[in-house]
Amino acid sequence: MNKLEISEIRKQFTIDRYTIDNICICYVGSEKEKKLITRDAFGSLPEEEMHKYLKFFKKALSGTVGKNLINLDFPLSEEMNGGKQELLLKLRDSRLDDDAVLESFYDRVIENYEAPDKYCIIVMHAVYDIPGKSRNEELMDDLSDNVYDFILTLISPVELRDGELGYDPENNRIGELTREWVLHDPDKAFLFPAFNDRTSDIHSVLYYSKKCEELQPDLINFLFGAESPLTAGDQKDAFNMLVSSVCAEEGDVEVMKNIHDSLAELVEENKDDPEPLIIGKSEVKKILSESGVTEEKLKDFDKHFDDIAGDDADIVVSNLPGVKKFNISTPDIDIRVKSDFVDRIEARIVDGRQCIVIAVDDHVQVNGVNVRTLLPKGRDQGAGTL
Repeated sequence: MNKLEISEIRKQFTIDRYTIDNICICYVGSEKEKKLITRDAFGSLPEEEMHKYLKFFKKALSGTVGKNLINLDFPLSEEMNGGKQELLLKLRDSRLDDDAVLESFYDRVIENYEAPDKYCIIVMHAVYDIPGKSRNEELMDDLSDNVYDFILTLISPVELRDGELGYDPENNRIGELTREWVLHDPDKAFLFPAFNDRTSDIHSVLYYSKKCEELQPDLINFLFGAESPLTAGDQKDAFNMLVSSVCAEEGDVEVMKNIHDSLAELVEENKDDPEPLIIGKSEVKKILSESGVTEEKLKDFDKHFDDIAGDDADIVVSNLPGVKKFNISTPDIDIRVKSDFVDRIEARIVDGRQCIVIAVDDHVQVNGVNVRTLLPKGRDQGAGTL
């Protein structure tokens, strides 16, 4: 799913637009015991509760595609009878009205979700009447000829609220209010089927993780049979390791500037595309080659890529370091330059020392104070003076 498709589904989670019929909740204790199981018609809930649940549902579809929101495909083997997909299809097709299917689903989540304490599994079912689009891409309800039948599952921690001072009406005094167990924003969630190309895609799910570096690979594997992709941080580290291992002594400032420029150009070319910009083995190799890395250094590139990132790994460009800013660091100094001005950076030898030189054409501020960038004409302008 891309950001436009995700946004379209999120917009349904309002009090005047929702199409949710049923909502089911399993409250899980700290010993992985089921303490409470409920099923309600969503429309029968008090309106204030509905507002709060709708806020949770929106939260479960928030974040960045490729970072917090991950598109996952079922392996072909999991689409056969008895595969992981089957249980989710039963869950959806029953509209959450089959106790045995729900029980089996809860058990699968409880067995594989790594939870520090109590939490709730919240499952809702909805049917969205997909509007058609006019010639100018506006949504038209009267052009609808398809429906999106889906479930959204949230795993939300339950924590004991901190004791707060407030007015105690029973004792007519200011004191510590009663502490209560409170449901928090979802930690994990998934949408099934995915809403790809604005239609139902039972071969895919959209997976959400509040912390993008804690995807919980075991949960992904046991729910969908899929391998967990590299996290955003792992993608950044893998790319840096790959550049370091391939470039070796050729990895000078100019090569890094060229790599940065190539990535920035890709981002600019695709800025209006709602799909996340993804590069793989061949694209990374092309970027390095065009950035000045010799063919000799690239001869073992495929092996380096497979060893570091994994065979057929995808890298989301927005997860890479320095796409928006070019960063130069020494043990004592950090320099950050906006992408549009990377060409002002040069590496030079000045008085026998390696230096980073930054050209300046206008005023410079030091600690918020404007300073002159050059000494007056006729005075000594020695090496290193800006």
